[in-house]
Amino acid sequence: WAQERARLEAFLKTTPFTLDLDARPQSLAAGEKQKLELLKQLYLKPRLLILDEPTSVLTPQEADEVLGHVRDFAKSGQCSVLIITHKFREVMSYADGVTVLRRGKAVHHTRVPDTDPTRLAAAMVGENAGSSADESIRPARTPTAPDATVALEIKSLVAPGDRGADAVCGLSLQVRRGEILGVAGVSGNGQRELVEAIVGQRPRKGGEVLVAGTPYHAGREENRKLKLRSLPEEPLRNACVGDMSVSQNMALRDFDHEPLSSKGLLSFSGWRERARAWVAEYKIKTQGVDAPIKSLSGGNVQRAVLARELAGEVNVLIAANPVFGLDFAAVAEIHGRLLALREKGGAVLLISEDLDELLALSDRIVVMSEGRVAYETDAAKAERHVLGAFMGGGHGDHHGEPATPVSAAAA
Repeated sequence: WAQERARLEAFLKTTPFTLDLDARPQSLAAGEKQKLELLKQLYLKPRLLILDEPTSVLTPQEADEVLGHVRDFAKSGQCSVLIITHKFREVMSYADGVTVLRRGKAVHHTRVPDTDPTRLAAAMVGENAGSSADESIRPARTPTAPDATVALEIKSLVAPGDRGADAVCGLSLQVRRGEILGVAGVSGNGQRELVEAIVGQRPRKGGEVLVAGTPYHAGREENRKLKLRSLPEEPLRNACVGDMSVSQNMALRDFDHEPLSSKGLLSFSGWRERARAWVAEYKIKTQGVDAPIKSLSGGNVQRAVLARELAGEVNVLIAANPVFGLDFAAVAEIHGRLLALREKGGAVLLISEDLDELLALSDRIVVMSEGRVAYETDAAKAERHVLGAFMGGGHGDHHGEPATPVSAAAA
């Protein structure tokens, strides 16, 4: 071990990092852990090094330190490096070539000196990147009243990430009644943590959430009183109990209230009767309401959860990537339900990584970048290349509405 430690100390002297070899990893700050992971890989002298969002928990100064060392390591000829990142600044500063992936396909490749953030943004969000939202994809709707009541307000919300650093950093936004607020942003910029902090699946370190002006802490009775519902990402994992039946899962929200129970006794026949009605209304394909919900396809699980969450009066709906991986019929069904809720005066916070979905459904769009709201615009006036630039962490020369307390953001 003495010889190995001597080699480690000699290796560390060739890097710009200072790391205590006697420290336990769990005692390190998030940035130090990230550096430790990188050093472990470099110490093995790889011929190919693949880094996935290597600066996600680093400060800008730490990011420059890490990527500068990686670039020097690559230019020494010791290995080739593939960096997966959504940050244009890192691409332009440290990469030699760049490939843009969109929906699982390589859609653009060039040498970095031959491109710029505007071109990368255009490739990232699709063709016609300079155009505003196409009205042909936006269903007809009644305009949101300018004096509509604020149904959901988030004030200076701070929430931790999974690796120590804050994932939501003082974020503020508002959603009014009769409005769909879209949240856009490259995956990994705090959208998942935002949703979890709102609905009580993740602690809040600071700030507050207000529903109809009332402080909201995501309690079950609060949900009933304030009529807040959620349609989470991966509903089978996040909103269902897989081994329980369709009817049991549909009853999770109100199984202990009439007509599903009376005088402390649960009415299983009532659960099944209502579930059959919802299966018919939402066209859910199942072997029966007593079948385990995990036996349903993804689209039918989503329909079942949607039936439960939209039952009765709904004031606020939090929808996170609600149609990810679903077929066309399921997408159309769910989009129609979201628009119908909006038309009835409900407020919808729609978090999606599909920019087309946001442009089609939203009244306003905000871009979320590095845990903050970076940009806001009316969806009808949104320009893809501007959204793409802010999603990539750049600001360019775009004159949109800056990050102020706003009313809704995905890519």
